[in-house]
Amino acid sequence: MPENRKSTLIVGASRGLGLGLAEALARRGWQVTATQRSPSPGLAALAADGVRVETVDIDDDAAVASLRERLGGEIFDLVFVVAGVATQAHEPLHAVTREVAAQVYLTNAVSPIRFADAFADALRPGGTLALMSSVLGSVSLNEDGGWETYRASKAALNTYARSFEIRHRDAGFGVLVLHPGWVRTEMGGAEADIDVATSVAGLVSVIEGRLGRKGIAYLDYRGETLAW
Repeated sequence: MPENRKSTLIVGASRGLGLGLAEALARRGWQVTATQRSPSPGLAALAADGVRVETVDIDDDAAVASLRERLGGEIFDLVFVVAGVATQAHEPLHAVTREVAAQVYLTNAVSPIRFADAFADALRPGGTLALMSSVLGSVSLNEDGGWETYRASKAALNTYARSFEIRHRDAGFGVLVLHPGWVRTEMGGAEADIDVATSVAGLVSVIEGRLGRKGIAYLDYRGETLAW
């Protein structure tokens, strides 16, 4: 890989925003490694154009450890954990089983940070650890209610992200907690405000503009700061 070619690991890229990010960064000249939980036709198409595809379930610690071993001593400028779920997101907490609520919390909050810790030493100094959050994770901006288990999981992710950054502050990389906008994906629905291309273009611009900066920021796809 040429010395000036940036590298990224996109975690959860089988479809939607993750797939869009893998494609956009590859087009911008990044060396892209993208993960799927199960076979993805979209990623298979990108693999033909040079994107490396790996399989991992972020809820499986052994699978994450195996991925870390397979990637060996590779160093990334960007590790972006996109993977997440919105199971029964429109139902209030009391209408969701404890098992579903717990799984949403684990997948959206616990697993991304555990993955980040497993790959923290694979980040180049001046690089970025990015986590796909949501404006719904903002406690202070919650004026409408709804999406209760999803909101809580993303608020927890934001909290964990701040602690993660403090623990790794001397490592030399920055942390971004990102809101992609309300996007027309399987999760966002057909009535969402923007398409994947618009969100991804904004996210890539924000990421590239923040490379080399330490600390933590909670930003949307336009680069605007969100209230925690």
